[in-house]
Amino acid sequence: MLEEKLLEDCKVAMKQRDSLKTSVLRFLRAGLLNVAVEKNKKTLDDAEVIAVIKKQIKQRQDSIEQFTKGNRLEMAEKEAKEMVILKTYLPAELPVEEIKAIIQEVVTTVSAQGLKDMGKVMKEVNTKIAGRADGKVVSDLVRVRLSPPAP
Repeated sequence: MLEEKLLEDCKVAMKQRDSLKTSVLRFLRAGLLNVAVEKNKKTLDDAEVIAVIKKQIKQRQDSIEQFTKGNRLEMAEKEAKEMVILKTYLPAELPVEEIKAIIQEVVTTVSAQGLKDMGKVMKEVNTKIAGRADGKVVSDLVRVRLSPPAP
């Protein structure tokens, strides 16, 4: 399980005195513990762990943007390094062509007619993709697929 791998990697990072990786993994483990307590579970499944990791990556992206605007480049650089560490625990992203093929399959299956069916399509696509692609990219591709062709 991914949660166990994180624990082991945290132990290794502490032994190697890698303070950046140790702090990132400790913060991530705290986030996982919070979610586990919230959901009344002892351990989380991999999908839940991935969701927490993605949330922390998004927080890092927002921080980088804010630090860059505030001309705090050293802080933005630190956040970027932390984000790289977190991304190593995510599954490989699907290529755009594969996402498009999944979208086409779902559109055919649910007989989507236009943008009004976007919710149905997104729900099905997200279950098939299961965190292996950025939600914004998927949403944009679905919108393009369901939009009527320009005259």
